[in-house]
Amino acid sequence: MEVRSRHRVLVIAYYFPPLGLSGVQRTLKFVKYLPEFGWDVTVLTVEDRGYFAKDEELLQELEGLPVDIIRTPSLDPLHFFRRKNVVRMPSARTLGLLSKLSQTVFLPDNKIGWKKQAVSAALAYLETHPVDVIFATAPPYTAFLIGRELKRRTGLPLIVDYRDSWIDNPLHFYLTPLHKALHYRLERRVLRETRHIISINRPIKERILQAHPFLSHNDISIISQGFDQKDFEGLARSGKNNDRMRIVYAGTFYYNRNPNAMFAALRALADTDATAARGIELHLIGTPREGDQALVRKYGLERSVIFHGYLSHRETLRHLVDADVLWLLIGRGKGEEMMSTGKLYEYLGARKPILACVPPGAAQQVLEKGKTAFIVDPDDTDAISAQLRTLFALFKSDRLPALPYDYASQFERKALTGQLASVLASALESGPPAARVRAATSGRGNNSTGHKSISKE
Repeated sequence: MEVRSRHRVLVIAYYFPPLGLSGVQRTLKFVKYLPEFGWDVTVLTVEDRGYFAKDEELLQELEGLPVDIIRTPSLDPLHFFRRKNVVRMPSARTLGLLSKLSQTVFLPDNKIGWKKQAVSAALAYLETHPVDVIFATAPPYTAFLIGRELKRRTGLPLIVDYRDSWIDNPLHFYLTPLHKALHYRLERRVLRETRHIISINRPIKERILQAHPFLSHNDISIISQGFDQKDFEGLARSGKNNDRMRIVYAGTFYYNRNPNAMFAALRALADTDATAARGIELHLIGTPREGDQALVRKYGLERSVIFHGYLSHRETLRHLVDADVLWLLIGRGKGEEMMSTGKLYEYLGARKPILACVPPGAAQQVLEKGKTAFIVDPDDTDAISAQLRTLFALFKSDRLPALPYDYASQFERKALTGQLASVLASALESGPPAARVRAATSGRGNNSTGHKSISKE
């Protein structure tokens, strides 16, 4: 048997550069830093296609690293934009209707058309390239099904990474109880054959444990979202703000996340404290939706709200560093307590005060521990307006707080990747949760040996 000093992990990720938006950052940074912990990486992803945002610069972070990238076709809605670059984001109403239709028709999601191509390409690769562990990150949850199929075909241990909850995801729509039951059955099948589970926060972990009693707390590790300190190197504040307090929001508004309450709060502030209102400017970075500019006109905020559109990750961070205050928004609704969006952690990396319009939950807990956030209900216009006034007063007196690096450093991407490397290493030594349960109840040990021969199609 060949003895190798390094291991290799197969990472299954639909969203991967040059596709943009926050969904690619976690996986990209894991891939970037795993080689420093003894793990070479093969990424299984989709071929380049049109998307709401693209960032070609991100792939430059992997140059010179022991990383293979397998790109396959995928028969899903984005397939029809494969000859385009950036696709215009539809209105919130249209996006919501399309999402509900898609989730009614496709199981587990509209990326299921990727599964056959992905499995075939991975098996062909594995014929000549040794791999030790499979790591699948979701959404889309089709990635978990691909991982499960490859695990069954090869015997390789499978690790699954929940960037969002599956069954209780607030963005999911179930037309009937049967639709939800089918999702539950798929999730249970995946988890019974998974060697280990990772979630980004404790609420998601608790939901998984509650839904699947055969799992134990030790079967799920929490590896949070994070920020890459290297991304901030060389970025210095430009000093162009003068006497206006610059608030920056980075991200896309969607579903119940919309700027209406913030715009209303700015309008209310203008009506009651014109000096403060004139001294505040709100910069929005991200793919704009139809209707956002109309809201600005409705509230008469043309001089206060600046739209920048989608920017590269580097340029976005430059704006975070230039900001006086960062604005975080998580809508109120079922399941939102599990949301700890990736932008929160890049805000922490910028170490600026955060105006956090968030409901109670995972994000609020992280912010409270940092002690430099100004937290309000996402729908409370009066409270938002009052916090804007408070922040402006602190700005004028040069007393805006800075997040201590000692707190932020726990979310640094390299350290988080070290945690993942430990999980991958331990996966080589133990069996899947369901197998351990059966072994414990029957009194027999686990005979799983990890890497087996590869079956051909």
